[in-house]
Formats: sequence, structure tokens, C-alpha cells
Amino acid sequence: MYVVYGVGAFNEVSIVAMLKAGLDGGSYGAAAAFGASFLFARILEGSLVGILDLGGSILTGIGIGVPAIFLSMGIKAPVENFGLALLTGALLGLAVGGVIVLIRKFTINQGNSTFGADVMMGAGNASGRFLGPLIILSAAGASIPIGIGATLGALGFYIWKKPIAGGAILGAMIFGAIFPVSL
Repeated sequence: MYVVYGVGAFNEVSIVAMLKAGLDGGSYGAAAAFGASFLFARILEGSLVGILDLGGSILTGIGIGVPAIFLSMGIKAPVENFGLALLTGALLGLAVGGVIVLIRKFTINQGNSTFGADVMMGAGNASGRFLGPLIILSAAGASIPIGIGATLGALGFYIWKKPIAGGAILGAMIFGAIFPVSL
């Protein structure tokens, strides 16, 4: 979405700036290398520690690194076509999860489950709890239905005793798909 419309990246400004520099100048090396190395580090961290940092693996690795790699090779379809982007992201997300489960199975705990592996969304530290309300405010700024979706998602995650940032993002995405905003 960021590549096509210039909005929608939830990463830190410095990380998005690397992708923007590639879009402006055609050199995607910094974004591709940073995103890919971040993804690799988070895969190792997820399998060894048992916590998958979605900000590092999905937002930075798959959200910035993979598009930068695709664009540097001249492959534009998975980045510019929304349906293909969703399919590509889903397949890459499943691959990342599968690799983490396989690494855990054959190293730390030899079995078939994640053995208590959890998912961490947000900043990964105490400041992460402030991300949820900011996402809700941003979603409400986009449109009322998307803001309601973010609020309901955050409420669901709060009841589930999980970080509300994840629920706000998922709720905003679901309601955004049902009630799209024309740009």
C-alpha cells in the first residue's frame, strides 16, 4: 500500500525512509538488506526464545525487506497488485511460521507444537502499550467504520489479555476491507 499510495506503513520513520529512498532513486539495497537481516534475526529469535516479534519479522522483514528485494529485481506485481500482495504476504508469513516451528522441533524441543511460543506485537518493550491507542486514533482518522473496527479489535484483545495493538490492527484491517476508503 505504501509503494502504490504513499501511506500505510506502520514501521519507524527511518525504516520507511530507506524504502522511500529506493522508490525515489531506484536503489533498494539499504531497505532490502536491513529488512532481510531483520527478518532472519527475528526467525532465529522466535525459534530460540519462543516469542515471534511481529514488528521485526512481519512489518520490517516482510513489509519492507521483501518488497525492496522484489522491486530491486524488477518484480512489481506482488507489490502493486493488492490481491497478489495479500497472497504473497500470507505465503511468506506461513513460511516464516513454518521455519520457526521446524527450528524449534529439531533443536530446543523436539515435538510438534510451539511449546509455549507466543506472539509479540508492538514496540517489544514498555512503550508498546501506547501503540494500541495511537493505532485506534489513526484508524478513526481514516474513517469512522475503520476506527470502530480498530476499537472492537483492541477490546477483543484486551479481553483476551493480549497487547491491544494487534487487535487494533486486525480490527482496522477487517473493517477496512468491508468499508474501504477511496483514495
